[in-house]
Amino acid sequence: MRTSRSDLSWPARPAGADPCRPGLSNPRAEILRLLGFAGLAAAMTLASVPAPRALDATARTPVPEKTYRSAKDALRAGVREYNAGDKEGAARALEYAAGQGHALALWKLGRMYADGDGVPHDDLKAFEYFSRIADAGTDDAPDAQISGVTASAFNALGAYFLDGIKGTYVRPNPARAYDMFNYAASYFGDPNAQYNLARLYLEGTGVDADARQAARWFNLAAEKGHHPAQALLGDILVNGMGGVPVQRVRGLMWLALAREGAQGRKDEWIVTLYEKNWAAASEDDRADAQAQMQTVGSIKRRR
Repeated sequence: MRTSRSDLSWPARPAGADPCRPGLSNPRAEILRLLGFAGLAAAMTLASVPAPRALDATARTPVPEKTYRSAKDALRAGVREYNAGDKEGAARALEYAAGQGHALALWKLGRMYADGDGVPHDDLKAFEYFSRIADAGTDDAPDAQISGVTASAFNALGAYFLDGIKGTYVRPNPARAYDMFNYAASYFGDPNAQYNLARLYLEGTGVDADARQAARWFNLAAEKGHHPAQALLGDILVNGMGGVPVQRVRGLMWLALAREGAQGRKDEWIVTLYEKNWAAASEDDRADAQAQMQTVGSIKRRR
C-alpha cells in the first residue's frame, strides 16, 4: 500500500537515494552528502543486528599499480589532492587505498562516482564501492572513526535497491532496501536510515505498512534533529494516522521545530505541511506547542 501524499506536498521517495531529495532520506544525492573528510561521526549506540550482504557479484574496479607506502599514505594524498582541486589525482590515490580495503577511501570514491565529482558519473561503480564497505562485515562493534562512513554506505545501498540502476544487474528490490535501512538504523542508530526506514513503514514499501512503526522510527530520528522526520512525525501525531493516537500539541511542536530548521527549496514541503496543520490548530494548542518547543530547545542546549 502506498500512502497518498499529493495533498500534502510531501517529498517524493528517492530515485535510488538521489542517496537524498527530501524523500527517503534524501534521496541519492543527499544520503551521499552526509559525510565529508572532516569530522566523521562519533561512535553511536549499537544494537546486535547481523549485517546484510549487499552484493554477491565479484566485479571490482581495477586497482592501479602501487605508488604509495601504505593505504593511509594514499588516503592522505587523496584528501590533499581533492582539496587542492586535483580530483583526477585524488581518485587515483583513493583507488589505491580502496584496493587495500580502506573504508573511507571506498566511501569517498562511491560518492564521487555517484555525483560525477571529478570522475564520470557511474551509479554502478558507486554501488560496488559502497557494497565493499557493507560486505566487509561489521558483526563486531565497528571502529568509531568509520561507523559514520559505514552507516552512510548502507543508506546509499538502500536507496539504490529501492529503484535499481537502469541497464545493470542491480534491480529494484524494496526488501533489500529495507534490510539496508534497517541495519543502519538499528546497528548504528543513524538518523537518516531511521527516517528512510520510517518512510518504508509509512508507505508499505518492502514491508507491511505500519504507521506505529513509522512513528517510532520517525521519533528516533526527530530527537536527533532530523527535520524531515520531525515534520512527518508531527503530521502523524496531529492527525492520528494509522491507529497512532492523536497528540495535537506534541505534533504541532515537532512541525514547528521542523519549520524552524527548514532550508531552501528542498524543504518547501516541510513549510507547506507546517502551515497546513498550524492553520487548522486552535490558539490554545499553538500556544502549548510553542511552550513545549522552547522546553525541548532548552534541554538540547544543555546537553
